[in-house]
Amino acid sequence: MNKAPLPLPAEHIPPGAVDWRTPGAERWLAAVPAGWARPLWSVAALVVSMVWYLAAGPAPVCTSAEPCGTDWWGLGTAVVLALTPYWVWRQPRLALVGLAAGVVGFAAEGGVTESLAEPYVLAHLVAVAFTTAGVVHRLALAGRQRALAMEAAGPAAQPLPAAARTFRRGRFSFGLAALLLAVAGFGYWQVQRVADAYEERAAAATRLSGRVVVLERDDDMDIVKVEADGRTHRFETAFPENFPEGGTADVVVDGDWAALVAEPYDAFGWELLVFAGLTASLAFFVNGVDGRTRSVRLRHGPLPVLKVLVREDHEDGRTWVFAADDPEGLRPVLYFHSLAASEEDEEEEGPEDADAVDLTKVREILRGEDPPPPLREAVLYGVPYAGAEVAFAARDDEDSPEVVVECSVTAVKPAVAGPARRGPKLPSQDRRRKNAQRPVEEIAATLAPVDGLRVWKAHGLSRAVGLGLLVVQGGGMWAMLDDGPSWTWLWLVVGLPWLTTAVATALTWRITADRDGLWVTGAWRVRRIEWDAITAVRHTEDGIRVTTGKDHPDVALSPTGWAWLERRLNREPYAVRAADEMRALHLDPVLRPAEEAPAARQGMAVGPPLVALSALWGAAVLLL
Repeated sequence: MNKAPLPLPAEHIPPGAVDWRTPGAERWLAAVPAGWARPLWSVAALVVSMVWYLAAGPAPVCTSAEPCGTDWWGLGTAVVLALTPYWVWRQPRLALVGLAAGVVGFAAEGGVTESLAEPYVLAHLVAVAFTTAGVVHRLALAGRQRALAMEAAGPAAQPLPAAARTFRRGRFSFGLAALLLAVAGFGYWQVQRVADAYEERAAAATRLSGRVVVLERDDDMDIVKVEADGRTHRFETAFPENFPEGGTADVVVDGDWAALVAEPYDAFGWELLVFAGLTASLAFFVNGVDGRTRSVRLRHGPLPVLKVLVREDHEDGRTWVFAADDPEGLRPVLYFHSLAASEEDEEEEGPEDADAVDLTKVREILRGEDPPPPLREAVLYGVPYAGAEVAFAARDDEDSPEVVVECSVTAVKPAVAGPARRGPKLPSQDRRRKNAQRPVEEIAATLAPVDGLRVWKAHGLSRAVGLGLLVVQGGGMWAMLDDGPSWTWLWLVVGLPWLTTAVATALTWRITADRDGLWVTGAWRVRRIEWDAITAVRHTEDGIRVTTGKDHPDVALSPTGWAWLERRLNREPYAVRAADEMRALHLDPVLRPAEEAPAARQGMAVGPPLVALSALWGAAVLLL
């Protein structure tokens, strides 16, 4: 039986506050963007088109008249372009500015005139148009939500509670922005040092015109050799297409020092630091300004008020808001993250009592016995719409009559269907799902009829995990072996056995049930476990564990999939179902197959061949 929502004392309900009931909340929820306008699709379109443009677009033309030095204007444009997908997700109004700046920069480089000839240019312009339409659509519907919320709240307006008026946002973001800006400034100083050193030496050097005699690739670097004044000079180049063999190239020479005039210096690493520092700094700065602006707007003047129900998500701390006439919290309306606000002169509990309460709660959380967050009556201050800032007043918990005021620290988002789950998950529900075992009769009712053996084996998601780990293994071996012997090889000794076992298990694990027991195929061998020797079968930590008696070692397979992702996709994890079905066969002999598994159906371990393949890969990296 569900508990009634935790009531809010009447003295904390401002005059004129009305219930936000289900019909009004449903109209508010109906005013959400269409599926095509979700930020995910716009961001994906922008990122794919940008990557395509960078990969297929023309390389910069470096000449002696216009050398490829540091292009600060271009770097600034790149910062805006890199931030635009993030702003599409988090700051839609600012995203329009970023999209416009990108199109202007694109047109300045002649991109618009090339759109009919180059598909990657046209793709980028289409992605920008699609994203712009989606952002405008989202902003228009946010305005519609605002109007509906104002209509539901009625004419009454109340000032923000005193505790929330001192709540400030943005300080952390501003601090990080200043730190990252200093990092970018350091990178800028280093770039200028490199450029000034080149200019100083080039001013005293001799300028010569030479002929490109060789263009080759050495250790993943493009090398151009230029013959000038009877000497051959060797230069690394980032744009080899600008130096065809037989062509001419200008160089400056000062004794043993020489440089290409078209590519005078290489400060790419420092420029990358400037780019990363500026991008992150601007992102945090904009977040700080946005948070500060919204919190100031929330404190300015009387606000509409709505009576609602709220519940904190036990898993990620989100605050979910429900209609006032939804006492069981079945249909969330919106959500956000929030922090408690307090007045500076507010009296606090005695330290001994507070510590005792906190320690009790910590112990409950560590043991997994902490109670689920209660559904609470609350008063919502502000106009809720997608991207808005709000505050609410509610009792903290059922053990305390104190009413706390919390302010949102992330933008309001509608609780609509999508890739994310639609409501809070209670810890009690989660524990029942993970720890409680289903009755054998319930499992037996779900078992598909088979004529012979029952087989559980690596499925699509398990193989995807295995392939991902295989890529990590191959890439790690390449990175550590490519530079020759070093102390990093010790990581191979430690990590390679575990990775090989995990890859082999995830790709090819298999359990075959026959008349007499289970054939369990792991990474290195196939194990036989008689039914009488099994004491338990369970799924733990993305693995299947078969527990046996004292005379037989336990058998564990891991990983056998990715249960967390399967649950997020609203699917029952395959390995969980497999463990339940094996447990049912163990407990009920009637469900077991009637035949014995032949050798061909028992499975084959692929750990040893994978070791041989890894050895060949390592030898190829070392020798080639």
